[in-house]
Parts: sequence; structure tokens; C-alpha cells
Amino acid sequence: MSLTKALIREQLKKVIDPELGINIVDLGLIYNVSVIPALEPESTGILITMTLTTPGCPLAPEFVMMIKEELSQLKDLKSEQIEVEFTFEPPWHQGMMSEEALAQLGLD
Repeated sequence: MSLTKALIREQLKKVIDPELGINIVDLGLIYNVSVIPALEPESTGILITMTLTTPGCPLAPEFVMMIKEELSQLKDLKSEQIEVEFTFEPPWHQGMMSEEALAQLGLD
């Protein structure tokens, strides 16, 4: 199985925000997924650039743990090959949420 951005995003949909009960992809928290290929599959790296709904969100370490745990389920990918980088540029807003997430929260 080849690691692709689409495959990684799909796997990230299994990471649920504990406060809102919606996955982090549909919430619009994932800004970028980078696959850094290497000659050996076990050396391939993943960089996830994401944001939080607020800069002071205390769940940042928990999100890193959940992301690494979920992506480690993919073949040939280990936790130490996954890096999560937080950014607040641009700041998150509700317009970044998917239609499904907006509907789940009654904001559609």
C-alpha cells in the first residue's frame, strides 16, 4: 500500500475531536498533509500541518497522540515517522468546516 495524501486524510477522519465529536478533517483543522518519500518504506515521513479552534486549546498534545496512533495503523508507518505541526495562520473559522460537520452541529 502506497502512502498518499488521500489515504492519510481518510485515516485522519478517524480522529475525533473529543469536545465536538466530529473528525478533525471535517472540522477543517487539517491544513496540509505532506508525504516525504524515502528509498525505504520504513523511512518515509509524514508531516501534518494543522490548527486548533483556538490558540489556547489544551487538547494539542492529545491531538498529536491520537493522530500518531491512528496513522500508525497504516502499513509501514511508525509513530516516530509522523510529525504534527501546529499553525494559526490562517486562523481557524467555521467556514473551514465541511457541510457534514456544519450539519452535525446544527450550523447549516
